[in-house]
Amino acid sequence: MKEDLGQLSLMRQLDIVFKELDHELAGLSSGIVFVQIRNNVIGKFGIRHNPIAGKGGTFAVVEPGLSVKHREDFRHMALETLNHKRSWTHGEIAFDFAVRQGIILVDATLESNYNMANLMIRYNKPTYRDRAANSE
Repeated sequence: MKEDLGQLSLMRQLDIVFKELDHELAGLSSGIVFVQIRNNVIGKFGIRHNPIAGKGGTFAVVEPGLSVKHREDFRHMALETLNHKRSWTHGEIAFDFAVRQGIILVDATLESNYNMANLMIRYNKPTYRDRAANSE
């Protein structure tokens, strides 16, 4: 039986994202993992990275990717980030990661998105007081 993503908690959805990206993260030592959220459901997600770095006319040796321990720590930190998400339901979370001196460093950016058209509908609805004043 297929589960509806809307029925899964955001934390569970993010856990699924990291399981899906695990193989790709194993080949990277830095980049940005992003998740786009709409109505508390993760839609688009992925990794932004430039895996080939050139300098002086040659390409540098590619560094080893994230170890199993790095990936576990990264996933744990990403899940902890959700504790800082407040009332917004639409937006993006970007996890900028890099391995430095054998330790994974993660900076998270939480971006909330709002739609003015939706707010205008809410704010343009007449209140009970407005309706009472117009009926007099």
